[in-house]
Amino acid sequence: MIGFRFEKFEPLNKEESIFNQLLKIFKEMLVYTSGDVEEALQWLKEVDAEYKITTPEYTMDDFVDELKKKGYLRDKEEGGLGMTGKVESELRKDALEQIFGKLKKTSGGNHSMPLPGKGDELSADRREYVFGDMPGQISMTDSIRNAQINHGTDDFHLTERDLEIIETEHKSQTSTVLMIDISHSMILYGEDRITPSKKVAMAMAEMIRTKYPKDTLDIVVFGNDAWPIEVKDLPYLQVGPYHTNTVAGLELAMDLLRRRKSANKQIFMITDGKPSCIKENGEYYQNSFGLDRKIVNKTLDAAFACRRLRIPITTFMIATDPYLQKFVEEFTEANQGKAFYVGLKGLGEFIFEDYEKNRKKNSR
Repeated sequence: MIGFRFEKFEPLNKEESIFNQLLKIFKEMLVYTSGDVEEALQWLKEVDAEYKITTPEYTMDDFVDELKKKGYLRDKEEGGLGMTGKVESELRKDALEQIFGKLKKTSGGNHSMPLPGKGDELSADRREYVFGDMPGQISMTDSIRNAQINHGTDDFHLTERDLEIIETEHKSQTSTVLMIDISHSMILYGEDRITPSKKVAMAMAEMIRTKYPKDTLDIVVFGNDAWPIEVKDLPYLQVGPYHTNTVAGLELAMDLLRRRKSANKQIFMITDGKPSCIKENGEYYQNSFGLDRKIVNKTLDAAFACRRLRIPITTFMIATDPYLQKFVEEFTEANQGKAFYVGLKGLGEFIFEDYEKNRKKNSR
């Protein structure tokens, strides 16, 4: 008797093409260069010169031509090359893959709650039928058993009182504003803090689009002022010569959330420094030295305002200065929110874990 017959091993994945090797590096560089195609290509040429990725048969010019043919690059009217929507979409998918791993799309994209109610996920709980229940929720096996117990087998009949309903998990929607600090300190001291922040935002946008399509995500950037940006703008986001006007960011976030119909609202704020700017009567009041009490008090007032609106703020602090941590503690206490002191490496994991936790306990 033959137990097993072995054949010669053939690897499923053949050697990756030069184009795909270059494309992975090129897309990563596009994020670091804030969508500057020419600069990214120049960096790619330097990498190729050192690691010899291209060959005489497939040159860097061939790679650029193929990028155009496959819809990754376009010729800009003012000259030069620009990114297309296709590569912007792939950057979001890549960010999600890097930060959160593989996610499967769900049918509803809603958030589970610890309460029974309308939803598409069956639970182990049963209850009696009430008018308005959907026929698909009726447990036929349990209902027939009830009929046999209540009426016997000789005169078997099924009544409304015999029907038993399978409970489903209630689902809720969540509206989130992600605030990103783009003040100058985000690139100071030789540390690039803006690129990981952009990647987190792109990954969040892609996760919500695929896994929780009924949720909403607004993205706010703040420096001297605050303004909303679209998801498609994220790869091009750059740090400016700005101070940190946290108040402006929170006020804009509150305004955006007021327009959302969802009862569950939250703000995630990524910052690396203290608030150093406010605007009064159209004039900027700025102070980069220490913690200016006037600016701090205005920021705490904004935290209280969010609390009154039942909007929790989760602060992700990517700085370790003790006096800044003390401010974040004061800010968090004012809002009754949460704070995490994280490094750039773990930023994405912290944000996604907290997002998933919040969706399970939004029961109001």
